Amino acid sequence: MRPGLRGFEDSQHAGCAVEREPALAGELLEAAERGEVRAVVGVLVGDHHRVHGFAQPGGGAVAEVQYEAETVVAQQESAAGAAGLRPGPAAAEHGEPAHPGSLARVLSVVAGNLPVVLTVSTVNVNGMRAAAKKGFVEWLATSEADVVLCQEVRAEESQLPEEVVAPDGWHARHASCEVKGRNGVSVYSRADPEEVRVGFGEAEFENSGRYLEVHLPGLVVASLYLPSGDVGTPRQEEKERFMAAFLPYLAELRAKAEAAGAEVLVGGDWNIAHAEVDLKNWRTNRKNSGFLPEEREWLGRVYAEAGYVDVQRKLDPEGPGPYTWWSYRGKAFDNDAGWRIDLQVATPGLADRAVSATVERAATYAERWSDHAPLTVTYQD
Repeated sequence: MRPGLRGFEDSQHAGCAVEREPALAGELLEAAERGEVRAVVGVLVGDHHRVHGFAQPGGGAVAEVQYEAETVVAQQESAAGAAGLRPGPAAAEHGEPAHPGSLARVLSVVAGNLPVVLTVSTVNVNGMRAAAKKGFVEWLATSEADVVLCQEVRAEESQLPEEVVAPDGWHARHASCEVKGRNGVSVYSRADPEEVRVGFGEAEFENSGRYLEVHLPGLVVASLYLPSGDVGTPRQEEKERFMAAFLPYLAELRAKAEAAGAEVLVGGDWNIAHAEVDLKNWRTNRKNSGFLPEEREWLGRVYAEAGYVDVQRKLDPEGPGPYTWWSYRGKAFDNDAGWRIDLQVATPGLADRAVSATVERAATYAERWSDHAPLTVTYQD
């Protein structure tokens, strides 16, 4: 094999990007077809400013994605779907137009390994039927994320529009609550999940629409809607039972993933502000659910005992905020009197790859489609 294909000759290597050498395209495909590599994705920019992506996870059929000028031609067979391969703004730096999604994010994928660049967004939509009418559909259509996690969907699939249930370019999974109009979580992924799990093994919460887990190559990712609670009511007792059952599951999940060589990411509305820098008015909320000492201590155990990392806070240790939820009451949004309760909590290996975390806060109150804002994190080798 030619030296120009450095990285591809090693079946355990994540591969490399090969640019401005269109002659290597044929050799790259031949190498994949001969089974000399488990999976390859290459980006080649040639004289005609074309971008090609090639993928062959696990010896499957080679798939090609190509775009030229303003035309996107996609022939994505199962192999490309498994790799998360899709056209995007990868060639913008070479003078080509950008497209939603990013081929550059998946420069290389080995079956069972994470892509070089992974972007994940999580957001509590506060009712998907309303959010879809206010701007969620447009936001999702322009998102460059590889995975989007949604909470508080509060609807059955039959009650949602097609562009939410099965949007173009996404593999969507939904877990509704057995009590109509309550809870509900969803996961949208560019790659087709290898496995899907609803609930975490605790009978009380299996059909509560609070936890949905999907397994992708090298990554277990879950959408969590932890109960909000209300001091002195059964809702707080429910929250405490959920936390008591969920912590050992998180530890078990991390151990199983580690044994399989995978990372874990649990994103969602955790409904707990861990520290004073995580909410604006912490002094007046010390006896309220979401900032109770025992809740904060429990979240600390998720980090210290179960071994997870608060990714956004790792990137920005000081604070305050950035907040992700603001009450619709009064001028909480205008005054940025919010809470940081939407988190991406990951195993250390993935957390160490985080390079940026952004709260996609609406520019104005009128432009909000939820009382929460998406938290988007990019992970990169």
